Amino acid sequence: MPRQPNLLFLYSDEQRWDTLACTGNRRIAMPNLDRLASRSTLVEQTYVTQPVCTPSRASLLTGLWPHQCAMETNNLILDEAHACLPEMLEPGVWATAHHGKWHLGDEIFAQHGFDEWIATEDTYHDFCRPHRDIRSYSSYDRFLRAHGCRPAPRQISGREPWVADRFFRDQIHAMPEELCRPQFLANSARRFIREHRQQPWALYVNFLEPHMPFHSCRDRQYDPDVVPLPLHNAMQAPAADHTRRAQLTAAGYRATGYDDDGPFVDEASWRQLIARYWGMCSLVDDAVGRILAQLEEAGLMDDTIIVFTSDHGDLMGSHGLLGKGHQYEESARVPLLVKLPGQSAAQRVEGPFSHIDLVPSLLEALGQPLPEHLPGRSRLDLLRQGGRCQDDVFIEWNGAGRASDRPLPAWAAEVAGDEQAIRASLGQDIRSLVSADGWKYNHSSVGEHELFDLSQDPGELCNRIADPAQQERIAVYRRRLAAWQVATGDHHQPVSA
Repeated sequence: MPRQPNLLFLYSDEQRWDTLACTGNRRIAMPNLDRLASRSTLVEQTYVTQPVCTPSRASLLTGLWPHQCAMETNNLILDEAHACLPEMLEPGVWATAHHGKWHLGDEIFAQHGFDEWIATEDTYHDFCRPHRDIRSYSSYDRFLRAHGCRPAPRQISGREPWVADRFFRDQIHAMPEELCRPQFLANSARRFIREHRQQPWALYVNFLEPHMPFHSCRDRQYDPDVVPLPLHNAMQAPAADHTRRAQLTAAGYRATGYDDDGPFVDEASWRQLIARYWGMCSLVDDAVGRILAQLEEAGLMDDTIIVFTSDHGDLMGSHGLLGKGHQYEESARVPLLVKLPGQSAAQRVEGPFSHIDLVPSLLEALGQPLPEHLPGRSRLDLLRQGGRCQDDVFIEWNGAGRASDRPLPAWAAEVAGDEQAIRASLGQDIRSLVSADGWKYNHSSVGEHELFDLSQDPGELCNRIADPAQQERIAVYRRRLAAWQVATGDHHQPVSA
């Protein structure tokens, strides 16, 4: 009887879809992922379920929409009732492990069907269940201390001293390469593969990079003067008919920038940031290469399903914005490579594809039955043969009730509308549809709707929502969104059909 396949699920944090050569970027050094792409299926137009960390990760692990597993914003705890993929596997067959950032609560504690747990983040202790020992330290913390490192002295007002006795991200991102987090994760993954080569396994490895803060030991790898700005929409601030939330955020970056970079007022300031971001991407690529090399050394390359993706993208200057949290392509779209056992040639899947279909696709590839509660469906045939997705993709944003009551910043004066309208925009829900024929419709709970023709306007600069010629199209999309809400039990500001 043939052995069950392994699963190597590699995912980064905040990586744009266009950071690989196979997706059009031949200037950034990503040789290992490019090599993987040469014998994988590239899913060209992949969307997350919600463009922010915790909700997206919940979908990647459970196969549920954020609103179905109550993971609609960051720093929530995934309920034990919502099974992750390892819990859906036949018991006793696969050795399972999660290495790296988790961000679904109880950060450094093994859970949800993972036998081995290698944690790297020590500053999520406020997001644990009461029975957890929140003074515990991660595997990476112990590694750093064993190599003579100590947390930088700091005081945190109103907190006990042990809270400050942690390696915070500013210090971690300044570590030399031999001690950096991606190399630590590469070593732990290589060790796991060696130890479990005689049995099937499922290993998830999550790199926090290239997530902010945008610094690493590769800060000088790329010359900012030759790093290109994003195509189509670099520094193009959201127009007055885009969401006020996007307008306000872009005005903030023009006024204050990010971290110690100063205001983002010219091309040079954005290029400096993009160059460092690229360095972090290359750092992840190097770690991925070392893990894949161990697969080869163990003779397991042809017995392993390999996935590479990210939990969301980063605007990185597109629309004059940084980070995630918007429905724009650069935020909601991510790379996705899937190599199936025995695959040796590159293939492509065109058309919009959703992360919601990853869990069922992987379960089928692993020879496992699909639980009835999963809203997605297996796309294994497409992943095997290539082709084109012909279905709508849905993306959600759950912001209701989260608008701050703090005074609005000074740059709010640049945004049209009164304070109430701006606050409503900050706290809105959005339900988006990306159609197979190349349109995106964003339905806002406060009426800030958007319609973009992605084929003609890939930079999403021209909102066609008021175009008389598009009103029938909008009505169709509203009906489809309403039907999706009913089918998935989404009761947030129901879209009126």
